[in-house]
Amino acid sequence: MLTLRRKIVYSFSCIFIIVIIFVIWFLGSGTVYPQNEIAYGLTFSKKRAADLGFDWKQMYLAMVNELGVKKLRLVAYWDDIESQSGNYDFSDIDWQLEIARQNGIEVILAMGARLPRWPECHYPAWAKDLPAGERADHLYDYLAETIARYKSDKTIIAWQIENEPFLPHFGDCPKLDKSVLDQEIALTKRLDSRPIVVTDSGELSFWIEAAKRADIFGTTMYRDTYSKKLGAYIHYPISPAFFHYKKNITALFAHPKDWIVIELAAEPWTPIDYQFVPKEERDKTMSYDKFNEMLEFSRLAGFKTFYLWGVEYWYWEKAKNQDSSFWDKAKLLFAEKKREA
Repeated sequence: MLTLRRKIVYSFSCIFIIVIIFVIWFLGSGTVYPQNEIAYGLTFSKKRAADLGFDWKQMYLAMVNELGVKKLRLVAYWDDIESQSGNYDFSDIDWQLEIARQNGIEVILAMGARLPRWPECHYPAWAKDLPAGERADHLYDYLAETIARYKSDKTIIAWQIENEPFLPHFGDCPKLDKSVLDQEIALTKRLDSRPIVVTDSGELSFWIEAAKRADIFGTTMYRDTYSKKLGAYIHYPISPAFFHYKKNITALFAHPKDWIVIELAAEPWTPIDYQFVPKEERDKTMSYDKFNEMLEFSRLAGFKTFYLWGVEYWYWEKAKNQDSSFWDKAKLLFAEKKREA
């Protein structure tokens, strides 16, 4: 009897182990696309370009004309567009979109209060100290004005609402109010039929809340960063399979129509802005070799579309340090995509 019991326990243990191995295999599996199916784009920030001391329009034109990029994420900063309450100035976005239109570039337009580049939240000065409800009403007005202005512009293929809204500990931002985010998304859907992009951190968030709200879910992808809290550089001990796991688990609860990498690391992450540190410090988180490694790592993670993060850095290296390695690599990358198309 004891022997039979042991056999039963052993059999169930084997079955359990096999099931666990299958689940691990299944969750870690996914399509890895060949290089000729991969699409690359860029995020451009006029604020970052200006912070680096450049004429941002000159940088934008160089990016378009020299690199030949065909996918862009542009940013409709609320504090730029409505620096005075009720007075809207879209001239900078108008100009960027016109250049994109002339060059056959598809654009994701990011809107909201929390948007790419530090300090993450870009509230107009007049709105920062308003009661939360009143500030939200102004936010909705700015969104409605932006959508109304560009509703007929086919250059824009999707609207991104906020940037990594579920990453609360990063940036100079108030606590996330999910109801405000949901109102922003609902408003955008009422006013236009184009897809909604919602983004989240690849390494530090769970994705499910963001992906449930997204037509297109966008993750960030970093391997080397600097933590001010820890006062140290961090290399994430992850492989491309980490992103397969996250995508497969998230897909059990959320069903976006597409999954993209909205922010693929291609610039240094340093204790202070990279323009103020030596090259050996910059290379700790992003060197030319790391850039190439990142391109292959990201491809193996199972995505088809990648928006590279760091074009302003490449331009700065080329202009200030006569190092065009990043710029030239990107030029080749986009040229290859153009030939394949």
